[in-house]
Amino acid sequence: MLIAGDVSDEGQAEQTIKAVVKEFGRIDILVNNAGINLLQVNLRGAFLCTKFVMPHLIRQHYGRVINMSSVVGLSGNPGQANYAAAKAGLIGFTKAVAREVASRNVTVNAVAPGYIATGMVEGLTEEKRKQILERIPMGRFGSSEDVAETILFLSSGGASYLTGQVLTVDGGLIA
Repeated sequence: MLIAGDVSDEGQAEQTIKAVVKEFGRIDILVNNAGINLLQVNLRGAFLCTKFVMPHLIRQHYGRVINMSSVVGLSGNPGQANYAAAKAGLIGFTKAVAREVASRNVTVNAVAPGYIATGMVEGLTEEKRKQILERIPMGRFGSSEDVAETILFLSSGGASYLTGQVLTVDGGLIA
């Protein structure tokens, strides 16, 4: 199901959740993935989508919320104070909501990717990529599949006792 909208707009976020519930009768998993847009989408979008999905998850006494953060939210990065603040805020939000809804069998976790082989990394100079790879103990960039597998794990029964956690997918970058 594809729904285009602006998750930082409260009305659109609410309508998106309502459309999913209307189509499928329920909603079990919400993944808040705003990419590189800053405070408005990263934090407000996640807040609004979580706000509107949570009554459904609580009512059915089951659900997973997975917020996409970044290792930058854990460690900072020169020249990215605004991005670091947004992603760190998302981690704080994850931990607070996890404590609020844990007794309702709803887990809330975050995934914090490091350098993933996407267009952003591919757009770096060869020299910059080499410098970054030297800092990653595994010696490679992560893949989209690495991140997707982590999200799938957090969505599964295998993660039923994990809540309020931040799983880094960074090849050991910030270990």
